[in-house]
Amino acid sequence: MENTYIKKHWTNIVSQWFGHFADHEFPSPIQSFINHAYVNLLGLDMSEFAPPSTYPSLNKLFTRELKKRRPVDMRSGALISPVDAYVTECGPLHKDIAMQIKGMEYSIDDLLTLQYAKEAKSIYDGSYINFYLSPKDYHRYHMPYKLRIASALHQPGKLYPVNFASLKRQKELFVENERIVLECFTEHEKRVFIVLVGALNVGRMTIAFDPRIKTNADRRMPTYYRYDKKPIWIHKGDLLGMFMMGSTVLILAEPELLEVVTNDRTHVRFGERVGIMHEA
Repeated sequence: MENTYIKKHWTNIVSQWFGHFADHEFPSPIQSFINHAYVNLLGLDMSEFAPPSTYPSLNKLFTRELKKRRPVDMRSGALISPVDAYVTECGPLHKDIAMQIKGMEYSIDDLLTLQYAKEAKSIYDGSYINFYLSPKDYHRYHMPYKLRIASALHQPGKLYPVNFASLKRQKELFVENERIVLECFTEHEKRVFIVLVGALNVGRMTIAFDPRIKTNADRRMPTYYRYDKKPIWIHKGDLLGMFMMGSTVLILAEPELLEVVTNDRTHVRFGERVGIMHEA
């Protein structure tokens, strides 16, 4: 693996500043005002969550937990949405090319980096789904299918916004931005990549099964983790981690494995079926 130091971009610095503000616990009346202002400004639906005034910081509000467990499509072969999000693009890969948004492409080879140069070829002509979380969406991400985590890569990068305007303007946005790549396998050893993409004011992403992975931190070199000694299986619907504000999740599957049953520009909710896995 190429240990290239990646310089801190202005987007990383802005996100760190915002992160400090969002982490700060203000006196209760001030914090309640901040939280309610955020909820009202973005039009958050808080019906599934605790009241805004109960969160001690803005980040706790961002990463709010559901009060009740969501229904999850547990039918055999059902791949669920890991998040509440808009599907910006989805469908078949054309060799290593996916759509960032209509008219903008990105390369799976570039996204997965040289670390996964060999493994990326197994995804060529497969299927993909891009999920965009807006700032008002539920910010936790869950496992879309029962999968074994084989390895993870933390790839530092920039933190450009990932909203629709930016997707239309910034070439290879997902390749430029900081990300966590998870190499996963089904019970039939079919390969799936889950890619968590950072964005402006996100800065930080967490991984529930490995607290060593810290994003938008002072460490600016790619870091690779393998999980060979003790297999890590995560069941469908279980918590995978959380964004410290909105961002993007990408799912990439090898050919003939994933049949996408959702459409682009569709808002989906965590737990809903968005694909069918054909493992046999």
